[in-house]
Amino acid sequence: MSSQLIRLREVMDKLRSPGGCPWDAEQDHASLLKYLLEESYEFIESVEVNDQSAMQEELGDLLLQVYFHSRIAEEHESTPFNIEDVAKGIADKLELRHPHVFGDKKDLSSYQVLENWEKQKAVEKGRKSAIDGVPVGQPALPLVAKLLYRSEKFDHQLKIEEPIKLDPNINSDQFGELLIGIIAQAVKIGIDPEAALRNAAQGLISNILQYEQGRIKP
Repeated sequence: MSSQLIRLREVMDKLRSPGGCPWDAEQDHASLLKYLLEESYEFIESVEVNDQSAMQEELGDLLLQVYFHSRIAEEHESTPFNIEDVAKGIADKLELRHPHVFGDKKDLSSYQVLENWEKQKAVEKGRKSAIDGVPVGQPALPLVAKLLYRSEKFDHQLKIEEPIKLDPNINSDQFGELLIGIIAQAVKIGIDPEAALRNAAQGLISNILQYEQGRIKP
């Protein structure tokens, strides 16, 4: 398997080097971002339809993006890195964040593993706020979900308005239909659901910061 990874690196190097592909040579990190997003969505779709062949192909496309960005990074004047550095970094991180496998902490439950991962990540990154490291440019729905998750992990006692009370027995499909119904009503009266939720997310970020600064009491 490793021989094919080496081959991929060699192919990418040839494409990017003088005498290679002019289009590949012109690309930079920013110009490739749209392809990273597209390939990610295509892989998600292949999982949703449970197409094993498509999964393999789309993972290859995603792997290309990793190798492409790594090859571009080799050309950086002051802080270059390559695919080996990328692989080393993630392997080191996995070992550090799995002390129940590579260290002396044993017999942890899945919940404890996730808790330990988040704590270790916060220490490594020096995170002091629930919003540190949250990519605010992502779509509004996952952004809000991430902010709420982080806020809970930081033991914040935020007061979140709940104008619609959910049945505790509601399942995922029913909740999805409920969301569609709310979005359909918003569209009907001229409200952009994404923009509205993004605006609310900014308010949530403000509330989290004010809470952390002691300006909002639980």
